[in-house]
Amino acid sequence: MTDDAPAPDQIAFDRIVSHLDYPMFVVAAGAEGDADACLVGFTSQCSIDPPHFGVFLSKANHTYDLAVKSDVLIVHRLRADQLRVAEHFGGKSAYDDPGKLEGWRWSPGPGGAPVIDDCDWFSGRVLDRRDAGDHVLFVLEPFAGECHETSQLGSREAFDIEAGRPAS
Repeated sequence: MTDDAPAPDQIAFDRIVSHLDYPMFVVAAGAEGDADACLVGFTSQCSIDPPHFGVFLSKANHTYDLAVKSDVLIVHRLRADQLRVAEHFGGKSAYDDPGKLEGWRWSPGPGGAPVIDDCDWFSGRVLDRRDAGDHVLFVLEPFAGECHETSQLGSREAFDIEAGRPAS
C-alpha cells in the first residue's frame, strides 16, 4: 500500500456512503440586502422534541457566506420532478453567476431569504453553527413552511450535476 492509497477503513466508508441516496434540498439565505440559494445533499432531522434540522453548507459557496450572517435559512425539499431546479442551484455559483436567482420565481421569506415558488419548504432559525471540515453544520429550529407533495428528488437522480464551484 502506498502513502496515497486509502486505508482499508476509508475504503469501507467510501463504499458505504457511495450507495446512500440522500434527499436533495436547496437552501437559501439572505443577509445585508443580498440573497442566494444552493443545492445541498447533506441534511438530516437531528431532534424530534424539540424539532431540529441540520443542514451542512460548503464553505466554498456564496450561500454559506450569507448563511453565517443570517438568523434564518429556508430549506426547500426537492420533489422527484424538480431535477431542473437541482441542476440550476447545484451547477451555478453566485461567485461566477451573480444573477443565479434571476429568471426563477421566488419571493422574500423570513429573514430575507428567498422562497422558491413551487417548492416544498420550511424556514428555520439558526440555533448553532459547527465546523465539520469543508462544510459547516447549521442547526435549525423550524417555524414556518409549506408542503404539497410527498415525493423527493434523491442524490442518485442528481449524481451527474457538476458543482458550480468545487470545494476548496
